[in-house]
Amino acid sequence: MDTLGIARWQFGITTVYHYLFVPITIGLALFVAIMETTWLRTRNPDHLRVTKFFSKLFLVNFAIGVVTGIVQEFQFGMNWSSYSRFVGDVFGAPLAMEALLAFFIESTFLGLWIFGWDKLPPKIHAACMWMVAFGTMASAYFILAANSFMQHPVGIELNPDTGRPMLNDIGAVLFQKLQLITFSHVMTTAWMTTAVLIVSVSAWFMLKKRETKVFRPLVKGGLWALLVASLLTFVTGDLQGKVMTEVQPMKMAAAEALYHDADGASFSLISIGTLDSSEEVWAIRVPKVLSFMATGNPNGHVEGINNVQQRYEQLYGPGDYKPNIPVTYWMFRFMMGAGFALLAFSIVGLWLMRRGRTPKKKVVWHLAIIAFTAALIGNSTGWIFTEMGRQPWTVVGMFETKDSVSPSVSPGTALISLISLTLVYAVLAVIEVGLMLKTIRKGLPDEEEALRSLGKRNPLSDSASGGSRDGDGPDDPDSAGGAGGTKKDADDVLAFAY
Repeated sequence: MDTLGIARWQFGITTVYHYLFVPITIGLALFVAIMETTWLRTRNPDHLRVTKFFSKLFLVNFAIGVVTGIVQEFQFGMNWSSYSRFVGDVFGAPLAMEALLAFFIESTFLGLWIFGWDKLPPKIHAACMWMVAFGTMASAYFILAANSFMQHPVGIELNPDTGRPMLNDIGAVLFQKLQLITFSHVMTTAWMTTAVLIVSVSAWFMLKKRETKVFRPLVKGGLWALLVASLLTFVTGDLQGKVMTEVQPMKMAAAEALYHDADGASFSLISIGTLDSSEEVWAIRVPKVLSFMATGNPNGHVEGINNVQQRYEQLYGPGDYKPNIPVTYWMFRFMMGAGFALLAFSIVGLWLMRRGRTPKKKVVWHLAIIAFTAALIGNSTGWIFTEMGRQPWTVVGMFETKDSVSPSVSPGTALISLISLTLVYAVLAVIEVGLMLKTIRKGLPDEEEALRSLGKRNPLSDSASGGSRDGDGPDDPDSAGGAGGTKKDADDVLAFAY
């Protein structure tokens, strides 16, 4: 393997690994914010316990995500300096916005949220988590804007002396059509991932028959969220496919192993091509579905791989402009298959839990626990498809991957970097899984512990509300502050909450 091949493997491994955490971070931040707000509105201590529990999972995931994300940026200067030099005048703007604005917001307000439970007013504290949720989505937006530019470069002019793109319209980069629909698709998949995570974690408690009164509503609520998020994911995915057909016809053709132009193009459920990926040998196809997916018209025209290749040769000169067809084709199917599986899972799950029913068979809960892996598979294969389908370009139509690697990095150096980072990431994976499982096994904090962590900011306490309630005073033996009332404190708090 040469430096280019090793560098591509390294970036692919680290990117897929990092993206395991991104959807969970985005989705859990929003869920924790919703749950804490629900706790403030209802004063139900169980909502506070759930907030505390899932916030620990969020913090573990957030920390590992930050560590693995930093490596991504360093690689631009290590293995991909030629690419960074070429595209830096454009690429730097959205990445700077992400670091200086979005990440600043989420990290600052996350710190306030972590250490402000007993110091900030409850509503201000909940608002901090809402800002964290906003920050995570803003961070994703700016990073996706940079990636969308690589997929479809806009808002630039070429420097006549260097041949490098120069940014002249940041609005075009931030708000181009591909960026808007890509962001929408990533958000819906993040919500889908978080919904199935909540279902899977809650299913483990249902299987162990621990805190079932708390986790059964979470299972059902998670299934409803999964159903809605799955449907939205398919809607945004369909819209993204149509935009992709417009701006990246080669990627769409490769995703379907469509070698020749076709009107009323069929969708292949499975396809086998020649070894050089130049022709289809055998396939099972559904008539006209691809044309509908690509154009919205079942009889619409879709360009094939060979035809796009000929057009690109005329436009860019001699060369092979086809991505790895088998990888692109199968990653697209794994991505869609995972999405359909989660949609079916949500429908079946809601049917099994209709009208207050609770499944008795353990196999149901075992399947619910492992359902989370479908989301991980879908997210990972979706990004592999996105990046592999762009090849041989790093910036489509402007800069090829073979020209992007650092000229001063030797294969040996790149290989050492690949091995080292893979080992470090393996250690981080063990730590991540261990901490997540440890947190899950520990379960919800008890009600007294959760309320005590609020200190004087506890909305249920007399000190936080500014006085006694229901006629209870400090001398009342049944009051929380009375000399003889401590044994009934928990019961009084729970009764008031409900």
